[in-house]
Amino acid sequence: MTTIAAAKACPFSDAAADFDPFDLTDPFPFYAYAREHAPVFYSERLGYWVVTRHADIKAVFENWQLFSSENAQAPIRPLGEPGRAILRAGGFTAYSGLSARIPPDHTRIRKVAQSCFGPRRFKAIEPQIHEIVNREIDRFAHRGKADFFREFAYDVPAYVLFRLVGVPEAEVPKVKAWAVSRALLTWGELSDEEQIPHVHNMVEYWAYCRSLVARAKADPGDDLPGDMVRMQRDGAEISDDEIAGVLYSVLFAGHETTTTLLTNALREVLLHRDQWERLKADPDRWTAATDEFLRFTPSIVAWRRRALADTEVGGVAIPRGANLLLLLGSANRDPDVFPDGDALDIDRANARNHLSFGYGIHFCLGQQLAKLEFGIAMRELARRLPSLRLAPDQDFAFAHNTSFRVPTALHIEWDVT
Repeated sequence: MTTIAAAKACPFSDAAADFDPFDLTDPFPFYAYAREHAPVFYSERLGYWVVTRHADIKAVFENWQLFSSENAQAPIRPLGEPGRAILRAGGFTAYSGLSARIPPDHTRIRKVAQSCFGPRRFKAIEPQIHEIVNREIDRFAHRGKADFFREFAYDVPAYVLFRLVGVPEAEVPKVKAWAVSRALLTWGELSDEEQIPHVHNMVEYWAYCRSLVARAKADPGDDLPGDMVRMQRDGAEISDDEIAGVLYSVLFAGHETTTTLLTNALREVLLHRDQWERLKADPDRWTAATDEFLRFTPSIVAWRRRALADTEVGGVAIPRGANLLLLLGSANRDPDVFPDGDALDIDRANARNHLSFGYGIHFCLGQQLAKLEFGIAMRELARRLPSLRLAPDQDFAFAHNTSFRVPTALHIEWDVT
């Protein structure tokens, strides 16, 4: 009887065989099993060494000289020849803005981007975030129900970010579509044929980023491209294509991750009604609670590195050239760092030790903006829709990929007075 009960309680018996890297519906039970029984294992399906514990992942992030970020943006499933031909014909030469670069280029480019993407810029846009958030709530507040993902979280971070970047709101839908294509090509499992429409989108996306730079050089605006162009004119060592590369990264990561954070966090806090009620009663608590939501339900649950020499991770031999998949979603619940890590606790004292923004030289450049948007949006939702609750009888589904835990919908409802 004990054996049967244990088998029912834990459906895993072999981490390497049981690991499905593309199913992010509820990966956390597997993470717990792997941390205990196989904290570093090899996935034949991916051809990656998978790392699950907080200390090991943090050490990999910290040692950029040994663990290169050069594969961070490489497609999990390599592009087929038809897709590569489309990119060549379309003049696609995009390279990661920062996340896949290493020093000295990373240091040089990040210095320029960070000086433009800092507190002054975020402070100036804070009133606009309030305006955007409340405008979007106004669109559905009278109805008593909505798909929060599609009707709020999908667009709000894009509207905010694109004001920073100088993208007109009329162009939001196509830029969001390009972002979806980039995610599917990079972290999905598309066939050669399925890749083709998304590859065409990447050609358009890169051309658009280069056009933003050309537009800024002709008439620098009060936005991120204008700031970088002005710094370039003042002697900063950054090329036009490197500026376009930063925009290529920011126009993806700067809103997709916040869209996902908002949706995942709202789902979790509405499932934990006691914590929702406490936050609603004391809106200032949202600021302190933000890191706990980032820890408990991160937008990015896995990231990548490549070993540049024979080494060890967690006592396991890793050969030179090996690819590593770092399970951030597992590290964030590691009981060695976060006691009772599978519980959401808005009072958790060390929640900020999560790895959802990475660690080391590649620590997320936009983390301050993400936290600012999150706090404003959640406070306004709780204020405007105090009876907010999850619609009953819904399944929670997630996009099929290795890294971005993106919900496909989140149905909510509330009382209309």
